[in-house]
Amino acid sequence: MINKKLLVTEPFKVVVTEDEFDDSNLSVNDIVIKSVYTHLSAGTELACLAGIEGWFQIPDTPGYTAIAEVVKTGENITHVKPGDLVYTYGPHAQFYKLEYGERWHGICVKVPQGVNPEHAAFTHMAGIAMTSLRNSTIELGDVVLVTGLGAIGNLAAQLAQLQGADVIATDIDENRIERAKQAGIAHVLNPTKVDVEKEIRAITGGGLVNTYIDATGATPVINQSLDLIAENGEVILLGSPRAPYESNLTETLQHFHLPPNLTLKGALEFTLPTHNNDFNKHSIERNASILMKLIKEGKLKIDPIYSHKMKPEDAQKAYDGLKNKPQEYIGVVFDWNN
Repeated sequence: MINKKLLVTEPFKVVVTEDEFDDSNLSVNDIVIKSVYTHLSAGTELACLAGIEGWFQIPDTPGYTAIAEVVKTGENITHVKPGDLVYTYGPHAQFYKLEYGERWHGICVKVPQGVNPEHAAFTHMAGIAMTSLRNSTIELGDVVLVTGLGAIGNLAAQLAQLQGADVIATDIDENRIERAKQAGIAHVLNPTKVDVEKEIRAITGGGLVNTYIDATGATPVINQSLDLIAENGEVILLGSPRAPYESNLTETLQHFHLPPNLTLKGALEFTLPTHNNDFNKHSIERNASILMKLIKEGKLKIDPIYSHKMKPEDAQKAYDGLKNKPQEYIGVVFDWNN
């Protein structure tokens, strides 16, 4: 069958192309998928288009998040069947095949009935955000600071609130600040307009934050925020640093070696097992099921970060928007229907 897909032909150049898709000769764990909606990841996909993501070699098809329909399954597949709507790590392509159980791309979770599939397309970004909570010690009543209110930072702030934390979030863009308020984030600050430490102390009654989640990956933001963390607090690096970390490293490390005795943690989603198993409480698969339930119940709000629904033919415009107008292109979904 003919398969329409996106192709990065050179840095920051994306086209729609077609090739022949072969859905025969399935292995026992294979699943053939037809895309309904795919979601764009601004950080990772722009890094792919720039040619700086080691696992992505140009020319190739970008993307790793899809809500799709099951077309065919191998004989070992019992948890989904043809016609089911599923969440996968699929690329920006009309058809693709995944090997269920494989560590890096073998995700295939049934979408619960009643979930808006366009909203479900944000499950991967929410799963990345949720890893910051899974790797933290956040408990009911803690104070959490989140810097950076793109889609992932916004979702991390929402999830921290759902876990019972008092969340303070910051960004320098007023559009993102407004979207965070629409998502119900209790305290949203612009550090170019207010003294963040003073505001935190006012909110907490004189204290600082217990957990700091960075969703920017920016050295200056991280360095400036270290002094806002209380004794024995923790720093969670959720944003992927893709530029040199420029700092007086001695001063930075003193925050961890000396009082306030902070703990530094990474929050890559693959710190968790991919699939459910008897030896681990949490997994990427389990997180996805929980998140889609929260989306269905309206507890995790997607509308405030859902900025654009576009056709695959508009891919170049979409990626240009992510690169040049990140304040506007917060959450972009490709519609593969029809």
